Formats: sequence, C-alpha cells, structure tokens
Amino acid sequence: MTLPPKPPSRADRVTLWQYMRLFRHDILSAQPARLYRAWMAEFRTPFFRSYMVNDPELIKTFLKDRPMDFPKSDRVGSGLRPLLGNSVFLTNGETWQRQRRIIDPAFEGGRLRETFPSICAASEAAAARFADHTGDEIEIEAETSHAAADVIFRTLFSMPIDTEIARDVFEAFRTYQRSQPILNLAAFLPLPDWMPRGYKKVTRQSAARIRALIHRITDDRQAEIDAGTAPPDLATKIMTTCDPQTGETFDVDEMVDQVAIFFLAGHETSASALAWALYLLALYPEWQDRVAEEARAADLSDFSQMSKLKITRDVFRETLRLYPPVPMMVRETQGPETFRNRSVKKGAQVVMSQWHLHRQNRLWEAPDAFQPERWETENGKSCARDAYMPFSAGPRVCPGAGFAMIEGVMMLAHILRDLRVELTDHPPPIPVAHLTVRARDGIWLRIVRR
Repeated sequence: MTLPPKPPSRADRVTLWQYMRLFRHDILSAQPARLYRAWMAEFRTPFFRSYMVNDPELIKTFLKDRPMDFPKSDRVGSGLRPLLGNSVFLTNGETWQRQRRIIDPAFEGGRLRETFPSICAASEAAAARFADHTGDEIEIEAETSHAAADVIFRTLFSMPIDTEIARDVFEAFRTYQRSQPILNLAAFLPLPDWMPRGYKKVTRQSAARIRALIHRITDDRQAEIDAGTAPPDLATKIMTTCDPQTGETFDVDEMVDQVAIFFLAGHETSASALAWALYLLALYPEWQDRVAEEARAADLSDFSQMSKLKITRDVFRETLRLYPPVPMMVRETQGPETFRNRSVKKGAQVVMSQWHLHRQNRLWEAPDAFQPERWETENGKSCARDAYMPFSAGPRVCPGAGFAMIEGVMMLAHILRDLRVELTDHPPPIPVAHLTVRARDGIWLRIVRR
C-alpha cells in the first residue's frame, strides 16, 4: 500500500551545531526516528535541557491539569514577535487570561452559524478559481493560501481578498512566511533582552508592512464602531467585547497584535491543512469520489446540513493527524519537576510534538497510513481522546478550532463537488516545517472537471 510522504529522519547522534543547522532548515527531518516510538527523550545543550514528550499522561498534565505551571516558552516566541507582538499566542499568565476572556466569546457556539455564510462565499469563490484551471497542473499551496486568506478577511473584516488592502496583507505575509524560520539564535542561546535577535532584513520589513496594513484596517473598523456603522463580524465582536472582570476592551494597538495571530493561525494553518487534504485525496481517489458524492447530496449553503458531510469531516481529521499544521508546542518548567521518574530542573524546555504524537507507534494502528475510517474504530476513538491535538488542548486550545473544522470541510466539499484533483509527474511532496507544515517544493496537482 502506498503511504503518504513523510520526511526522512536524521541520524541518532549529531553535534549541537549540526542540530541547530538542521532545526533551522526543517524541524521535522531534524529529529531521529526513535521519537516515533519514545515516550520521552532528553536533549542537552550547554544552556538548557529540552524534553520531547509523547506520553499522553504527561501531556495531559502540561495542557489540562496544570497549564499555568508550564507557560509558553519565549525561546520559540521570540522568533515570532516581529509579527505577533504581544498577541494571545505568545503571552502567559494574567495577560493571556485577560486576552482570552475578551477573544473567546467571538468564537462560541452560535458565532459559527453567523460566520457560515462568509465561509460558504469564500468556498464558492475558491471552487470557481480552481475551475478556471481546469486541465492545468497547478501548485496547490498557492491556491489554498489564497482561499484561506479569503476566509479570514471575509469573517474577520467583512471584506473579500479582492479588496486591495486585503491582497496587500496576503502578499506581505507570503514574504514573511518564506523568510522566517520557526527558531532563531535566541532559541538556543540565553541572550539578554537588549541583544539583537538576528532577524533577517526581509523578515523585519515584511512584518512591519503587515502590521502597518493591519493597523489601517483596525483603525477604520474602530471608526465604524464609534459611528455605529460597523458590520457584525468577528472583528467588531472582539473589539466591542469587554473583559468581564475589568470592563476593559482592546485598544487599537492590542487589536493589531490579535489580528496578526488570527491571520497566522487562521490563514497559514488552514492553507497547509487544505493543501495536504487535496493531495491525499489525489493519492487516494476512492476517498475523493466519496467526498464528491457526499457533497453533491448535501445543500452546502445550509449550516444544518454540515452533519451530513461525515466522510469529508473524517478525511479532514485524518489530514490533521498526518500533517498537523503546527507540528510542535514548547512550554517551560517554572520549578523542579519529575517526568517519568526523571528529575527535571526549573527552566527546562518541554516539547510536545503533534507530529510525533499523531504517529506514535505504540498508540496508533498503522500510524503512517491514510485511513479516514479509523475514527470509527476503538483504537481511533481512544487515540482521538488521548493522542490527537491538532489545535492543542486544555485552556490554551485554539479558540477557532470549530471554525477551522467547518472551513476545511466546506472548502473540500465545494472544490470537489464538480472538480477532481489528480497526481502529476512531479515528485511526491516532502513535508517540512517552518511556520507550519508545508511541502518543500510545493504540491502539484492537475485539475479536471468531473
């Protein structure tokens, strides 16, 4: 049976310098194969200890039972600050709690139904763009990036990506993504706050451009809110929600930080997942036919019919298992700990790797295989509870997780209802991780009409 592409693993033993070079190039192939089976592995440097954990009980401790004892590590966050500032993705403690109290209401149950028409409109527009390429071989990631950005702008600011400023943000973000490795020197060395972090000039420039454009949009929305003319979209909801404890709202500068992470989390990750889903369905055309049949049988404009897209949902869930857009999360110990009978000092880095957990040989049956039917098996149901976290888990779970699942399912249904994606003569895509899990040389597919 053909297995989906998986990056090669490095040798078991490498020097710190070799590891730093491998990690900056791609964090997936920088890891040894034994991590697909290990419950925990220790990595030592002259400056800190790092522990990669695949033990579901320990992960539960970090994310659900004692999340405040394991805050996000700034070794990773420092590389994203030029773009994300003080966003909810990077903060800890009371600052993070306040931000979530303001943000979370925008993504609660009923809001999914309210944003559904915008998701539908973006999905229909994506299907039309794909149809324009009928008979062509195209690089899919470029198309899914466009589609995901369209969803974000429609749902957040009620503007399609065709709007000039939305298109400018999209282009600047593509430049940023290509220039910024997930880790920089600060991730390995204990640099003081005043020391430069070694960002590339193009990274600083593109981040500054994105933030300037977002500031323009946010300023305009604040003016509309003040005038009582703002549309009832996600941006308006977030900017007018008061912290229930303090009564405060986000000011414009704070909102710029949050919009930056909404764009990163909602655009970059969704584009990655959708591209890999389309590739997997080209690789396994029998599943693609089942998705198309399901889409044709449902009224895709009706939110209540989402429950009828079960096969499509399982395909998307399996894609998120095999190719989680965010491959790893890093936390830091605040005091001495004991992990699996091993003493761990304060300041140690705790790495939870969705990439390895989702393929853990001791937990999943056929972990490297594409099997959407697994979610109905006992093993699949058990692993879904204990070893599946594409959106993280616990209090820091992605607030837009439900939003992302609807978006992914709707995009697949709209695109594949009338079109088919097929493999080409290009080599199979090799997964690499920078900001998200992407294909090293892109994903090339042929578009044909059904």
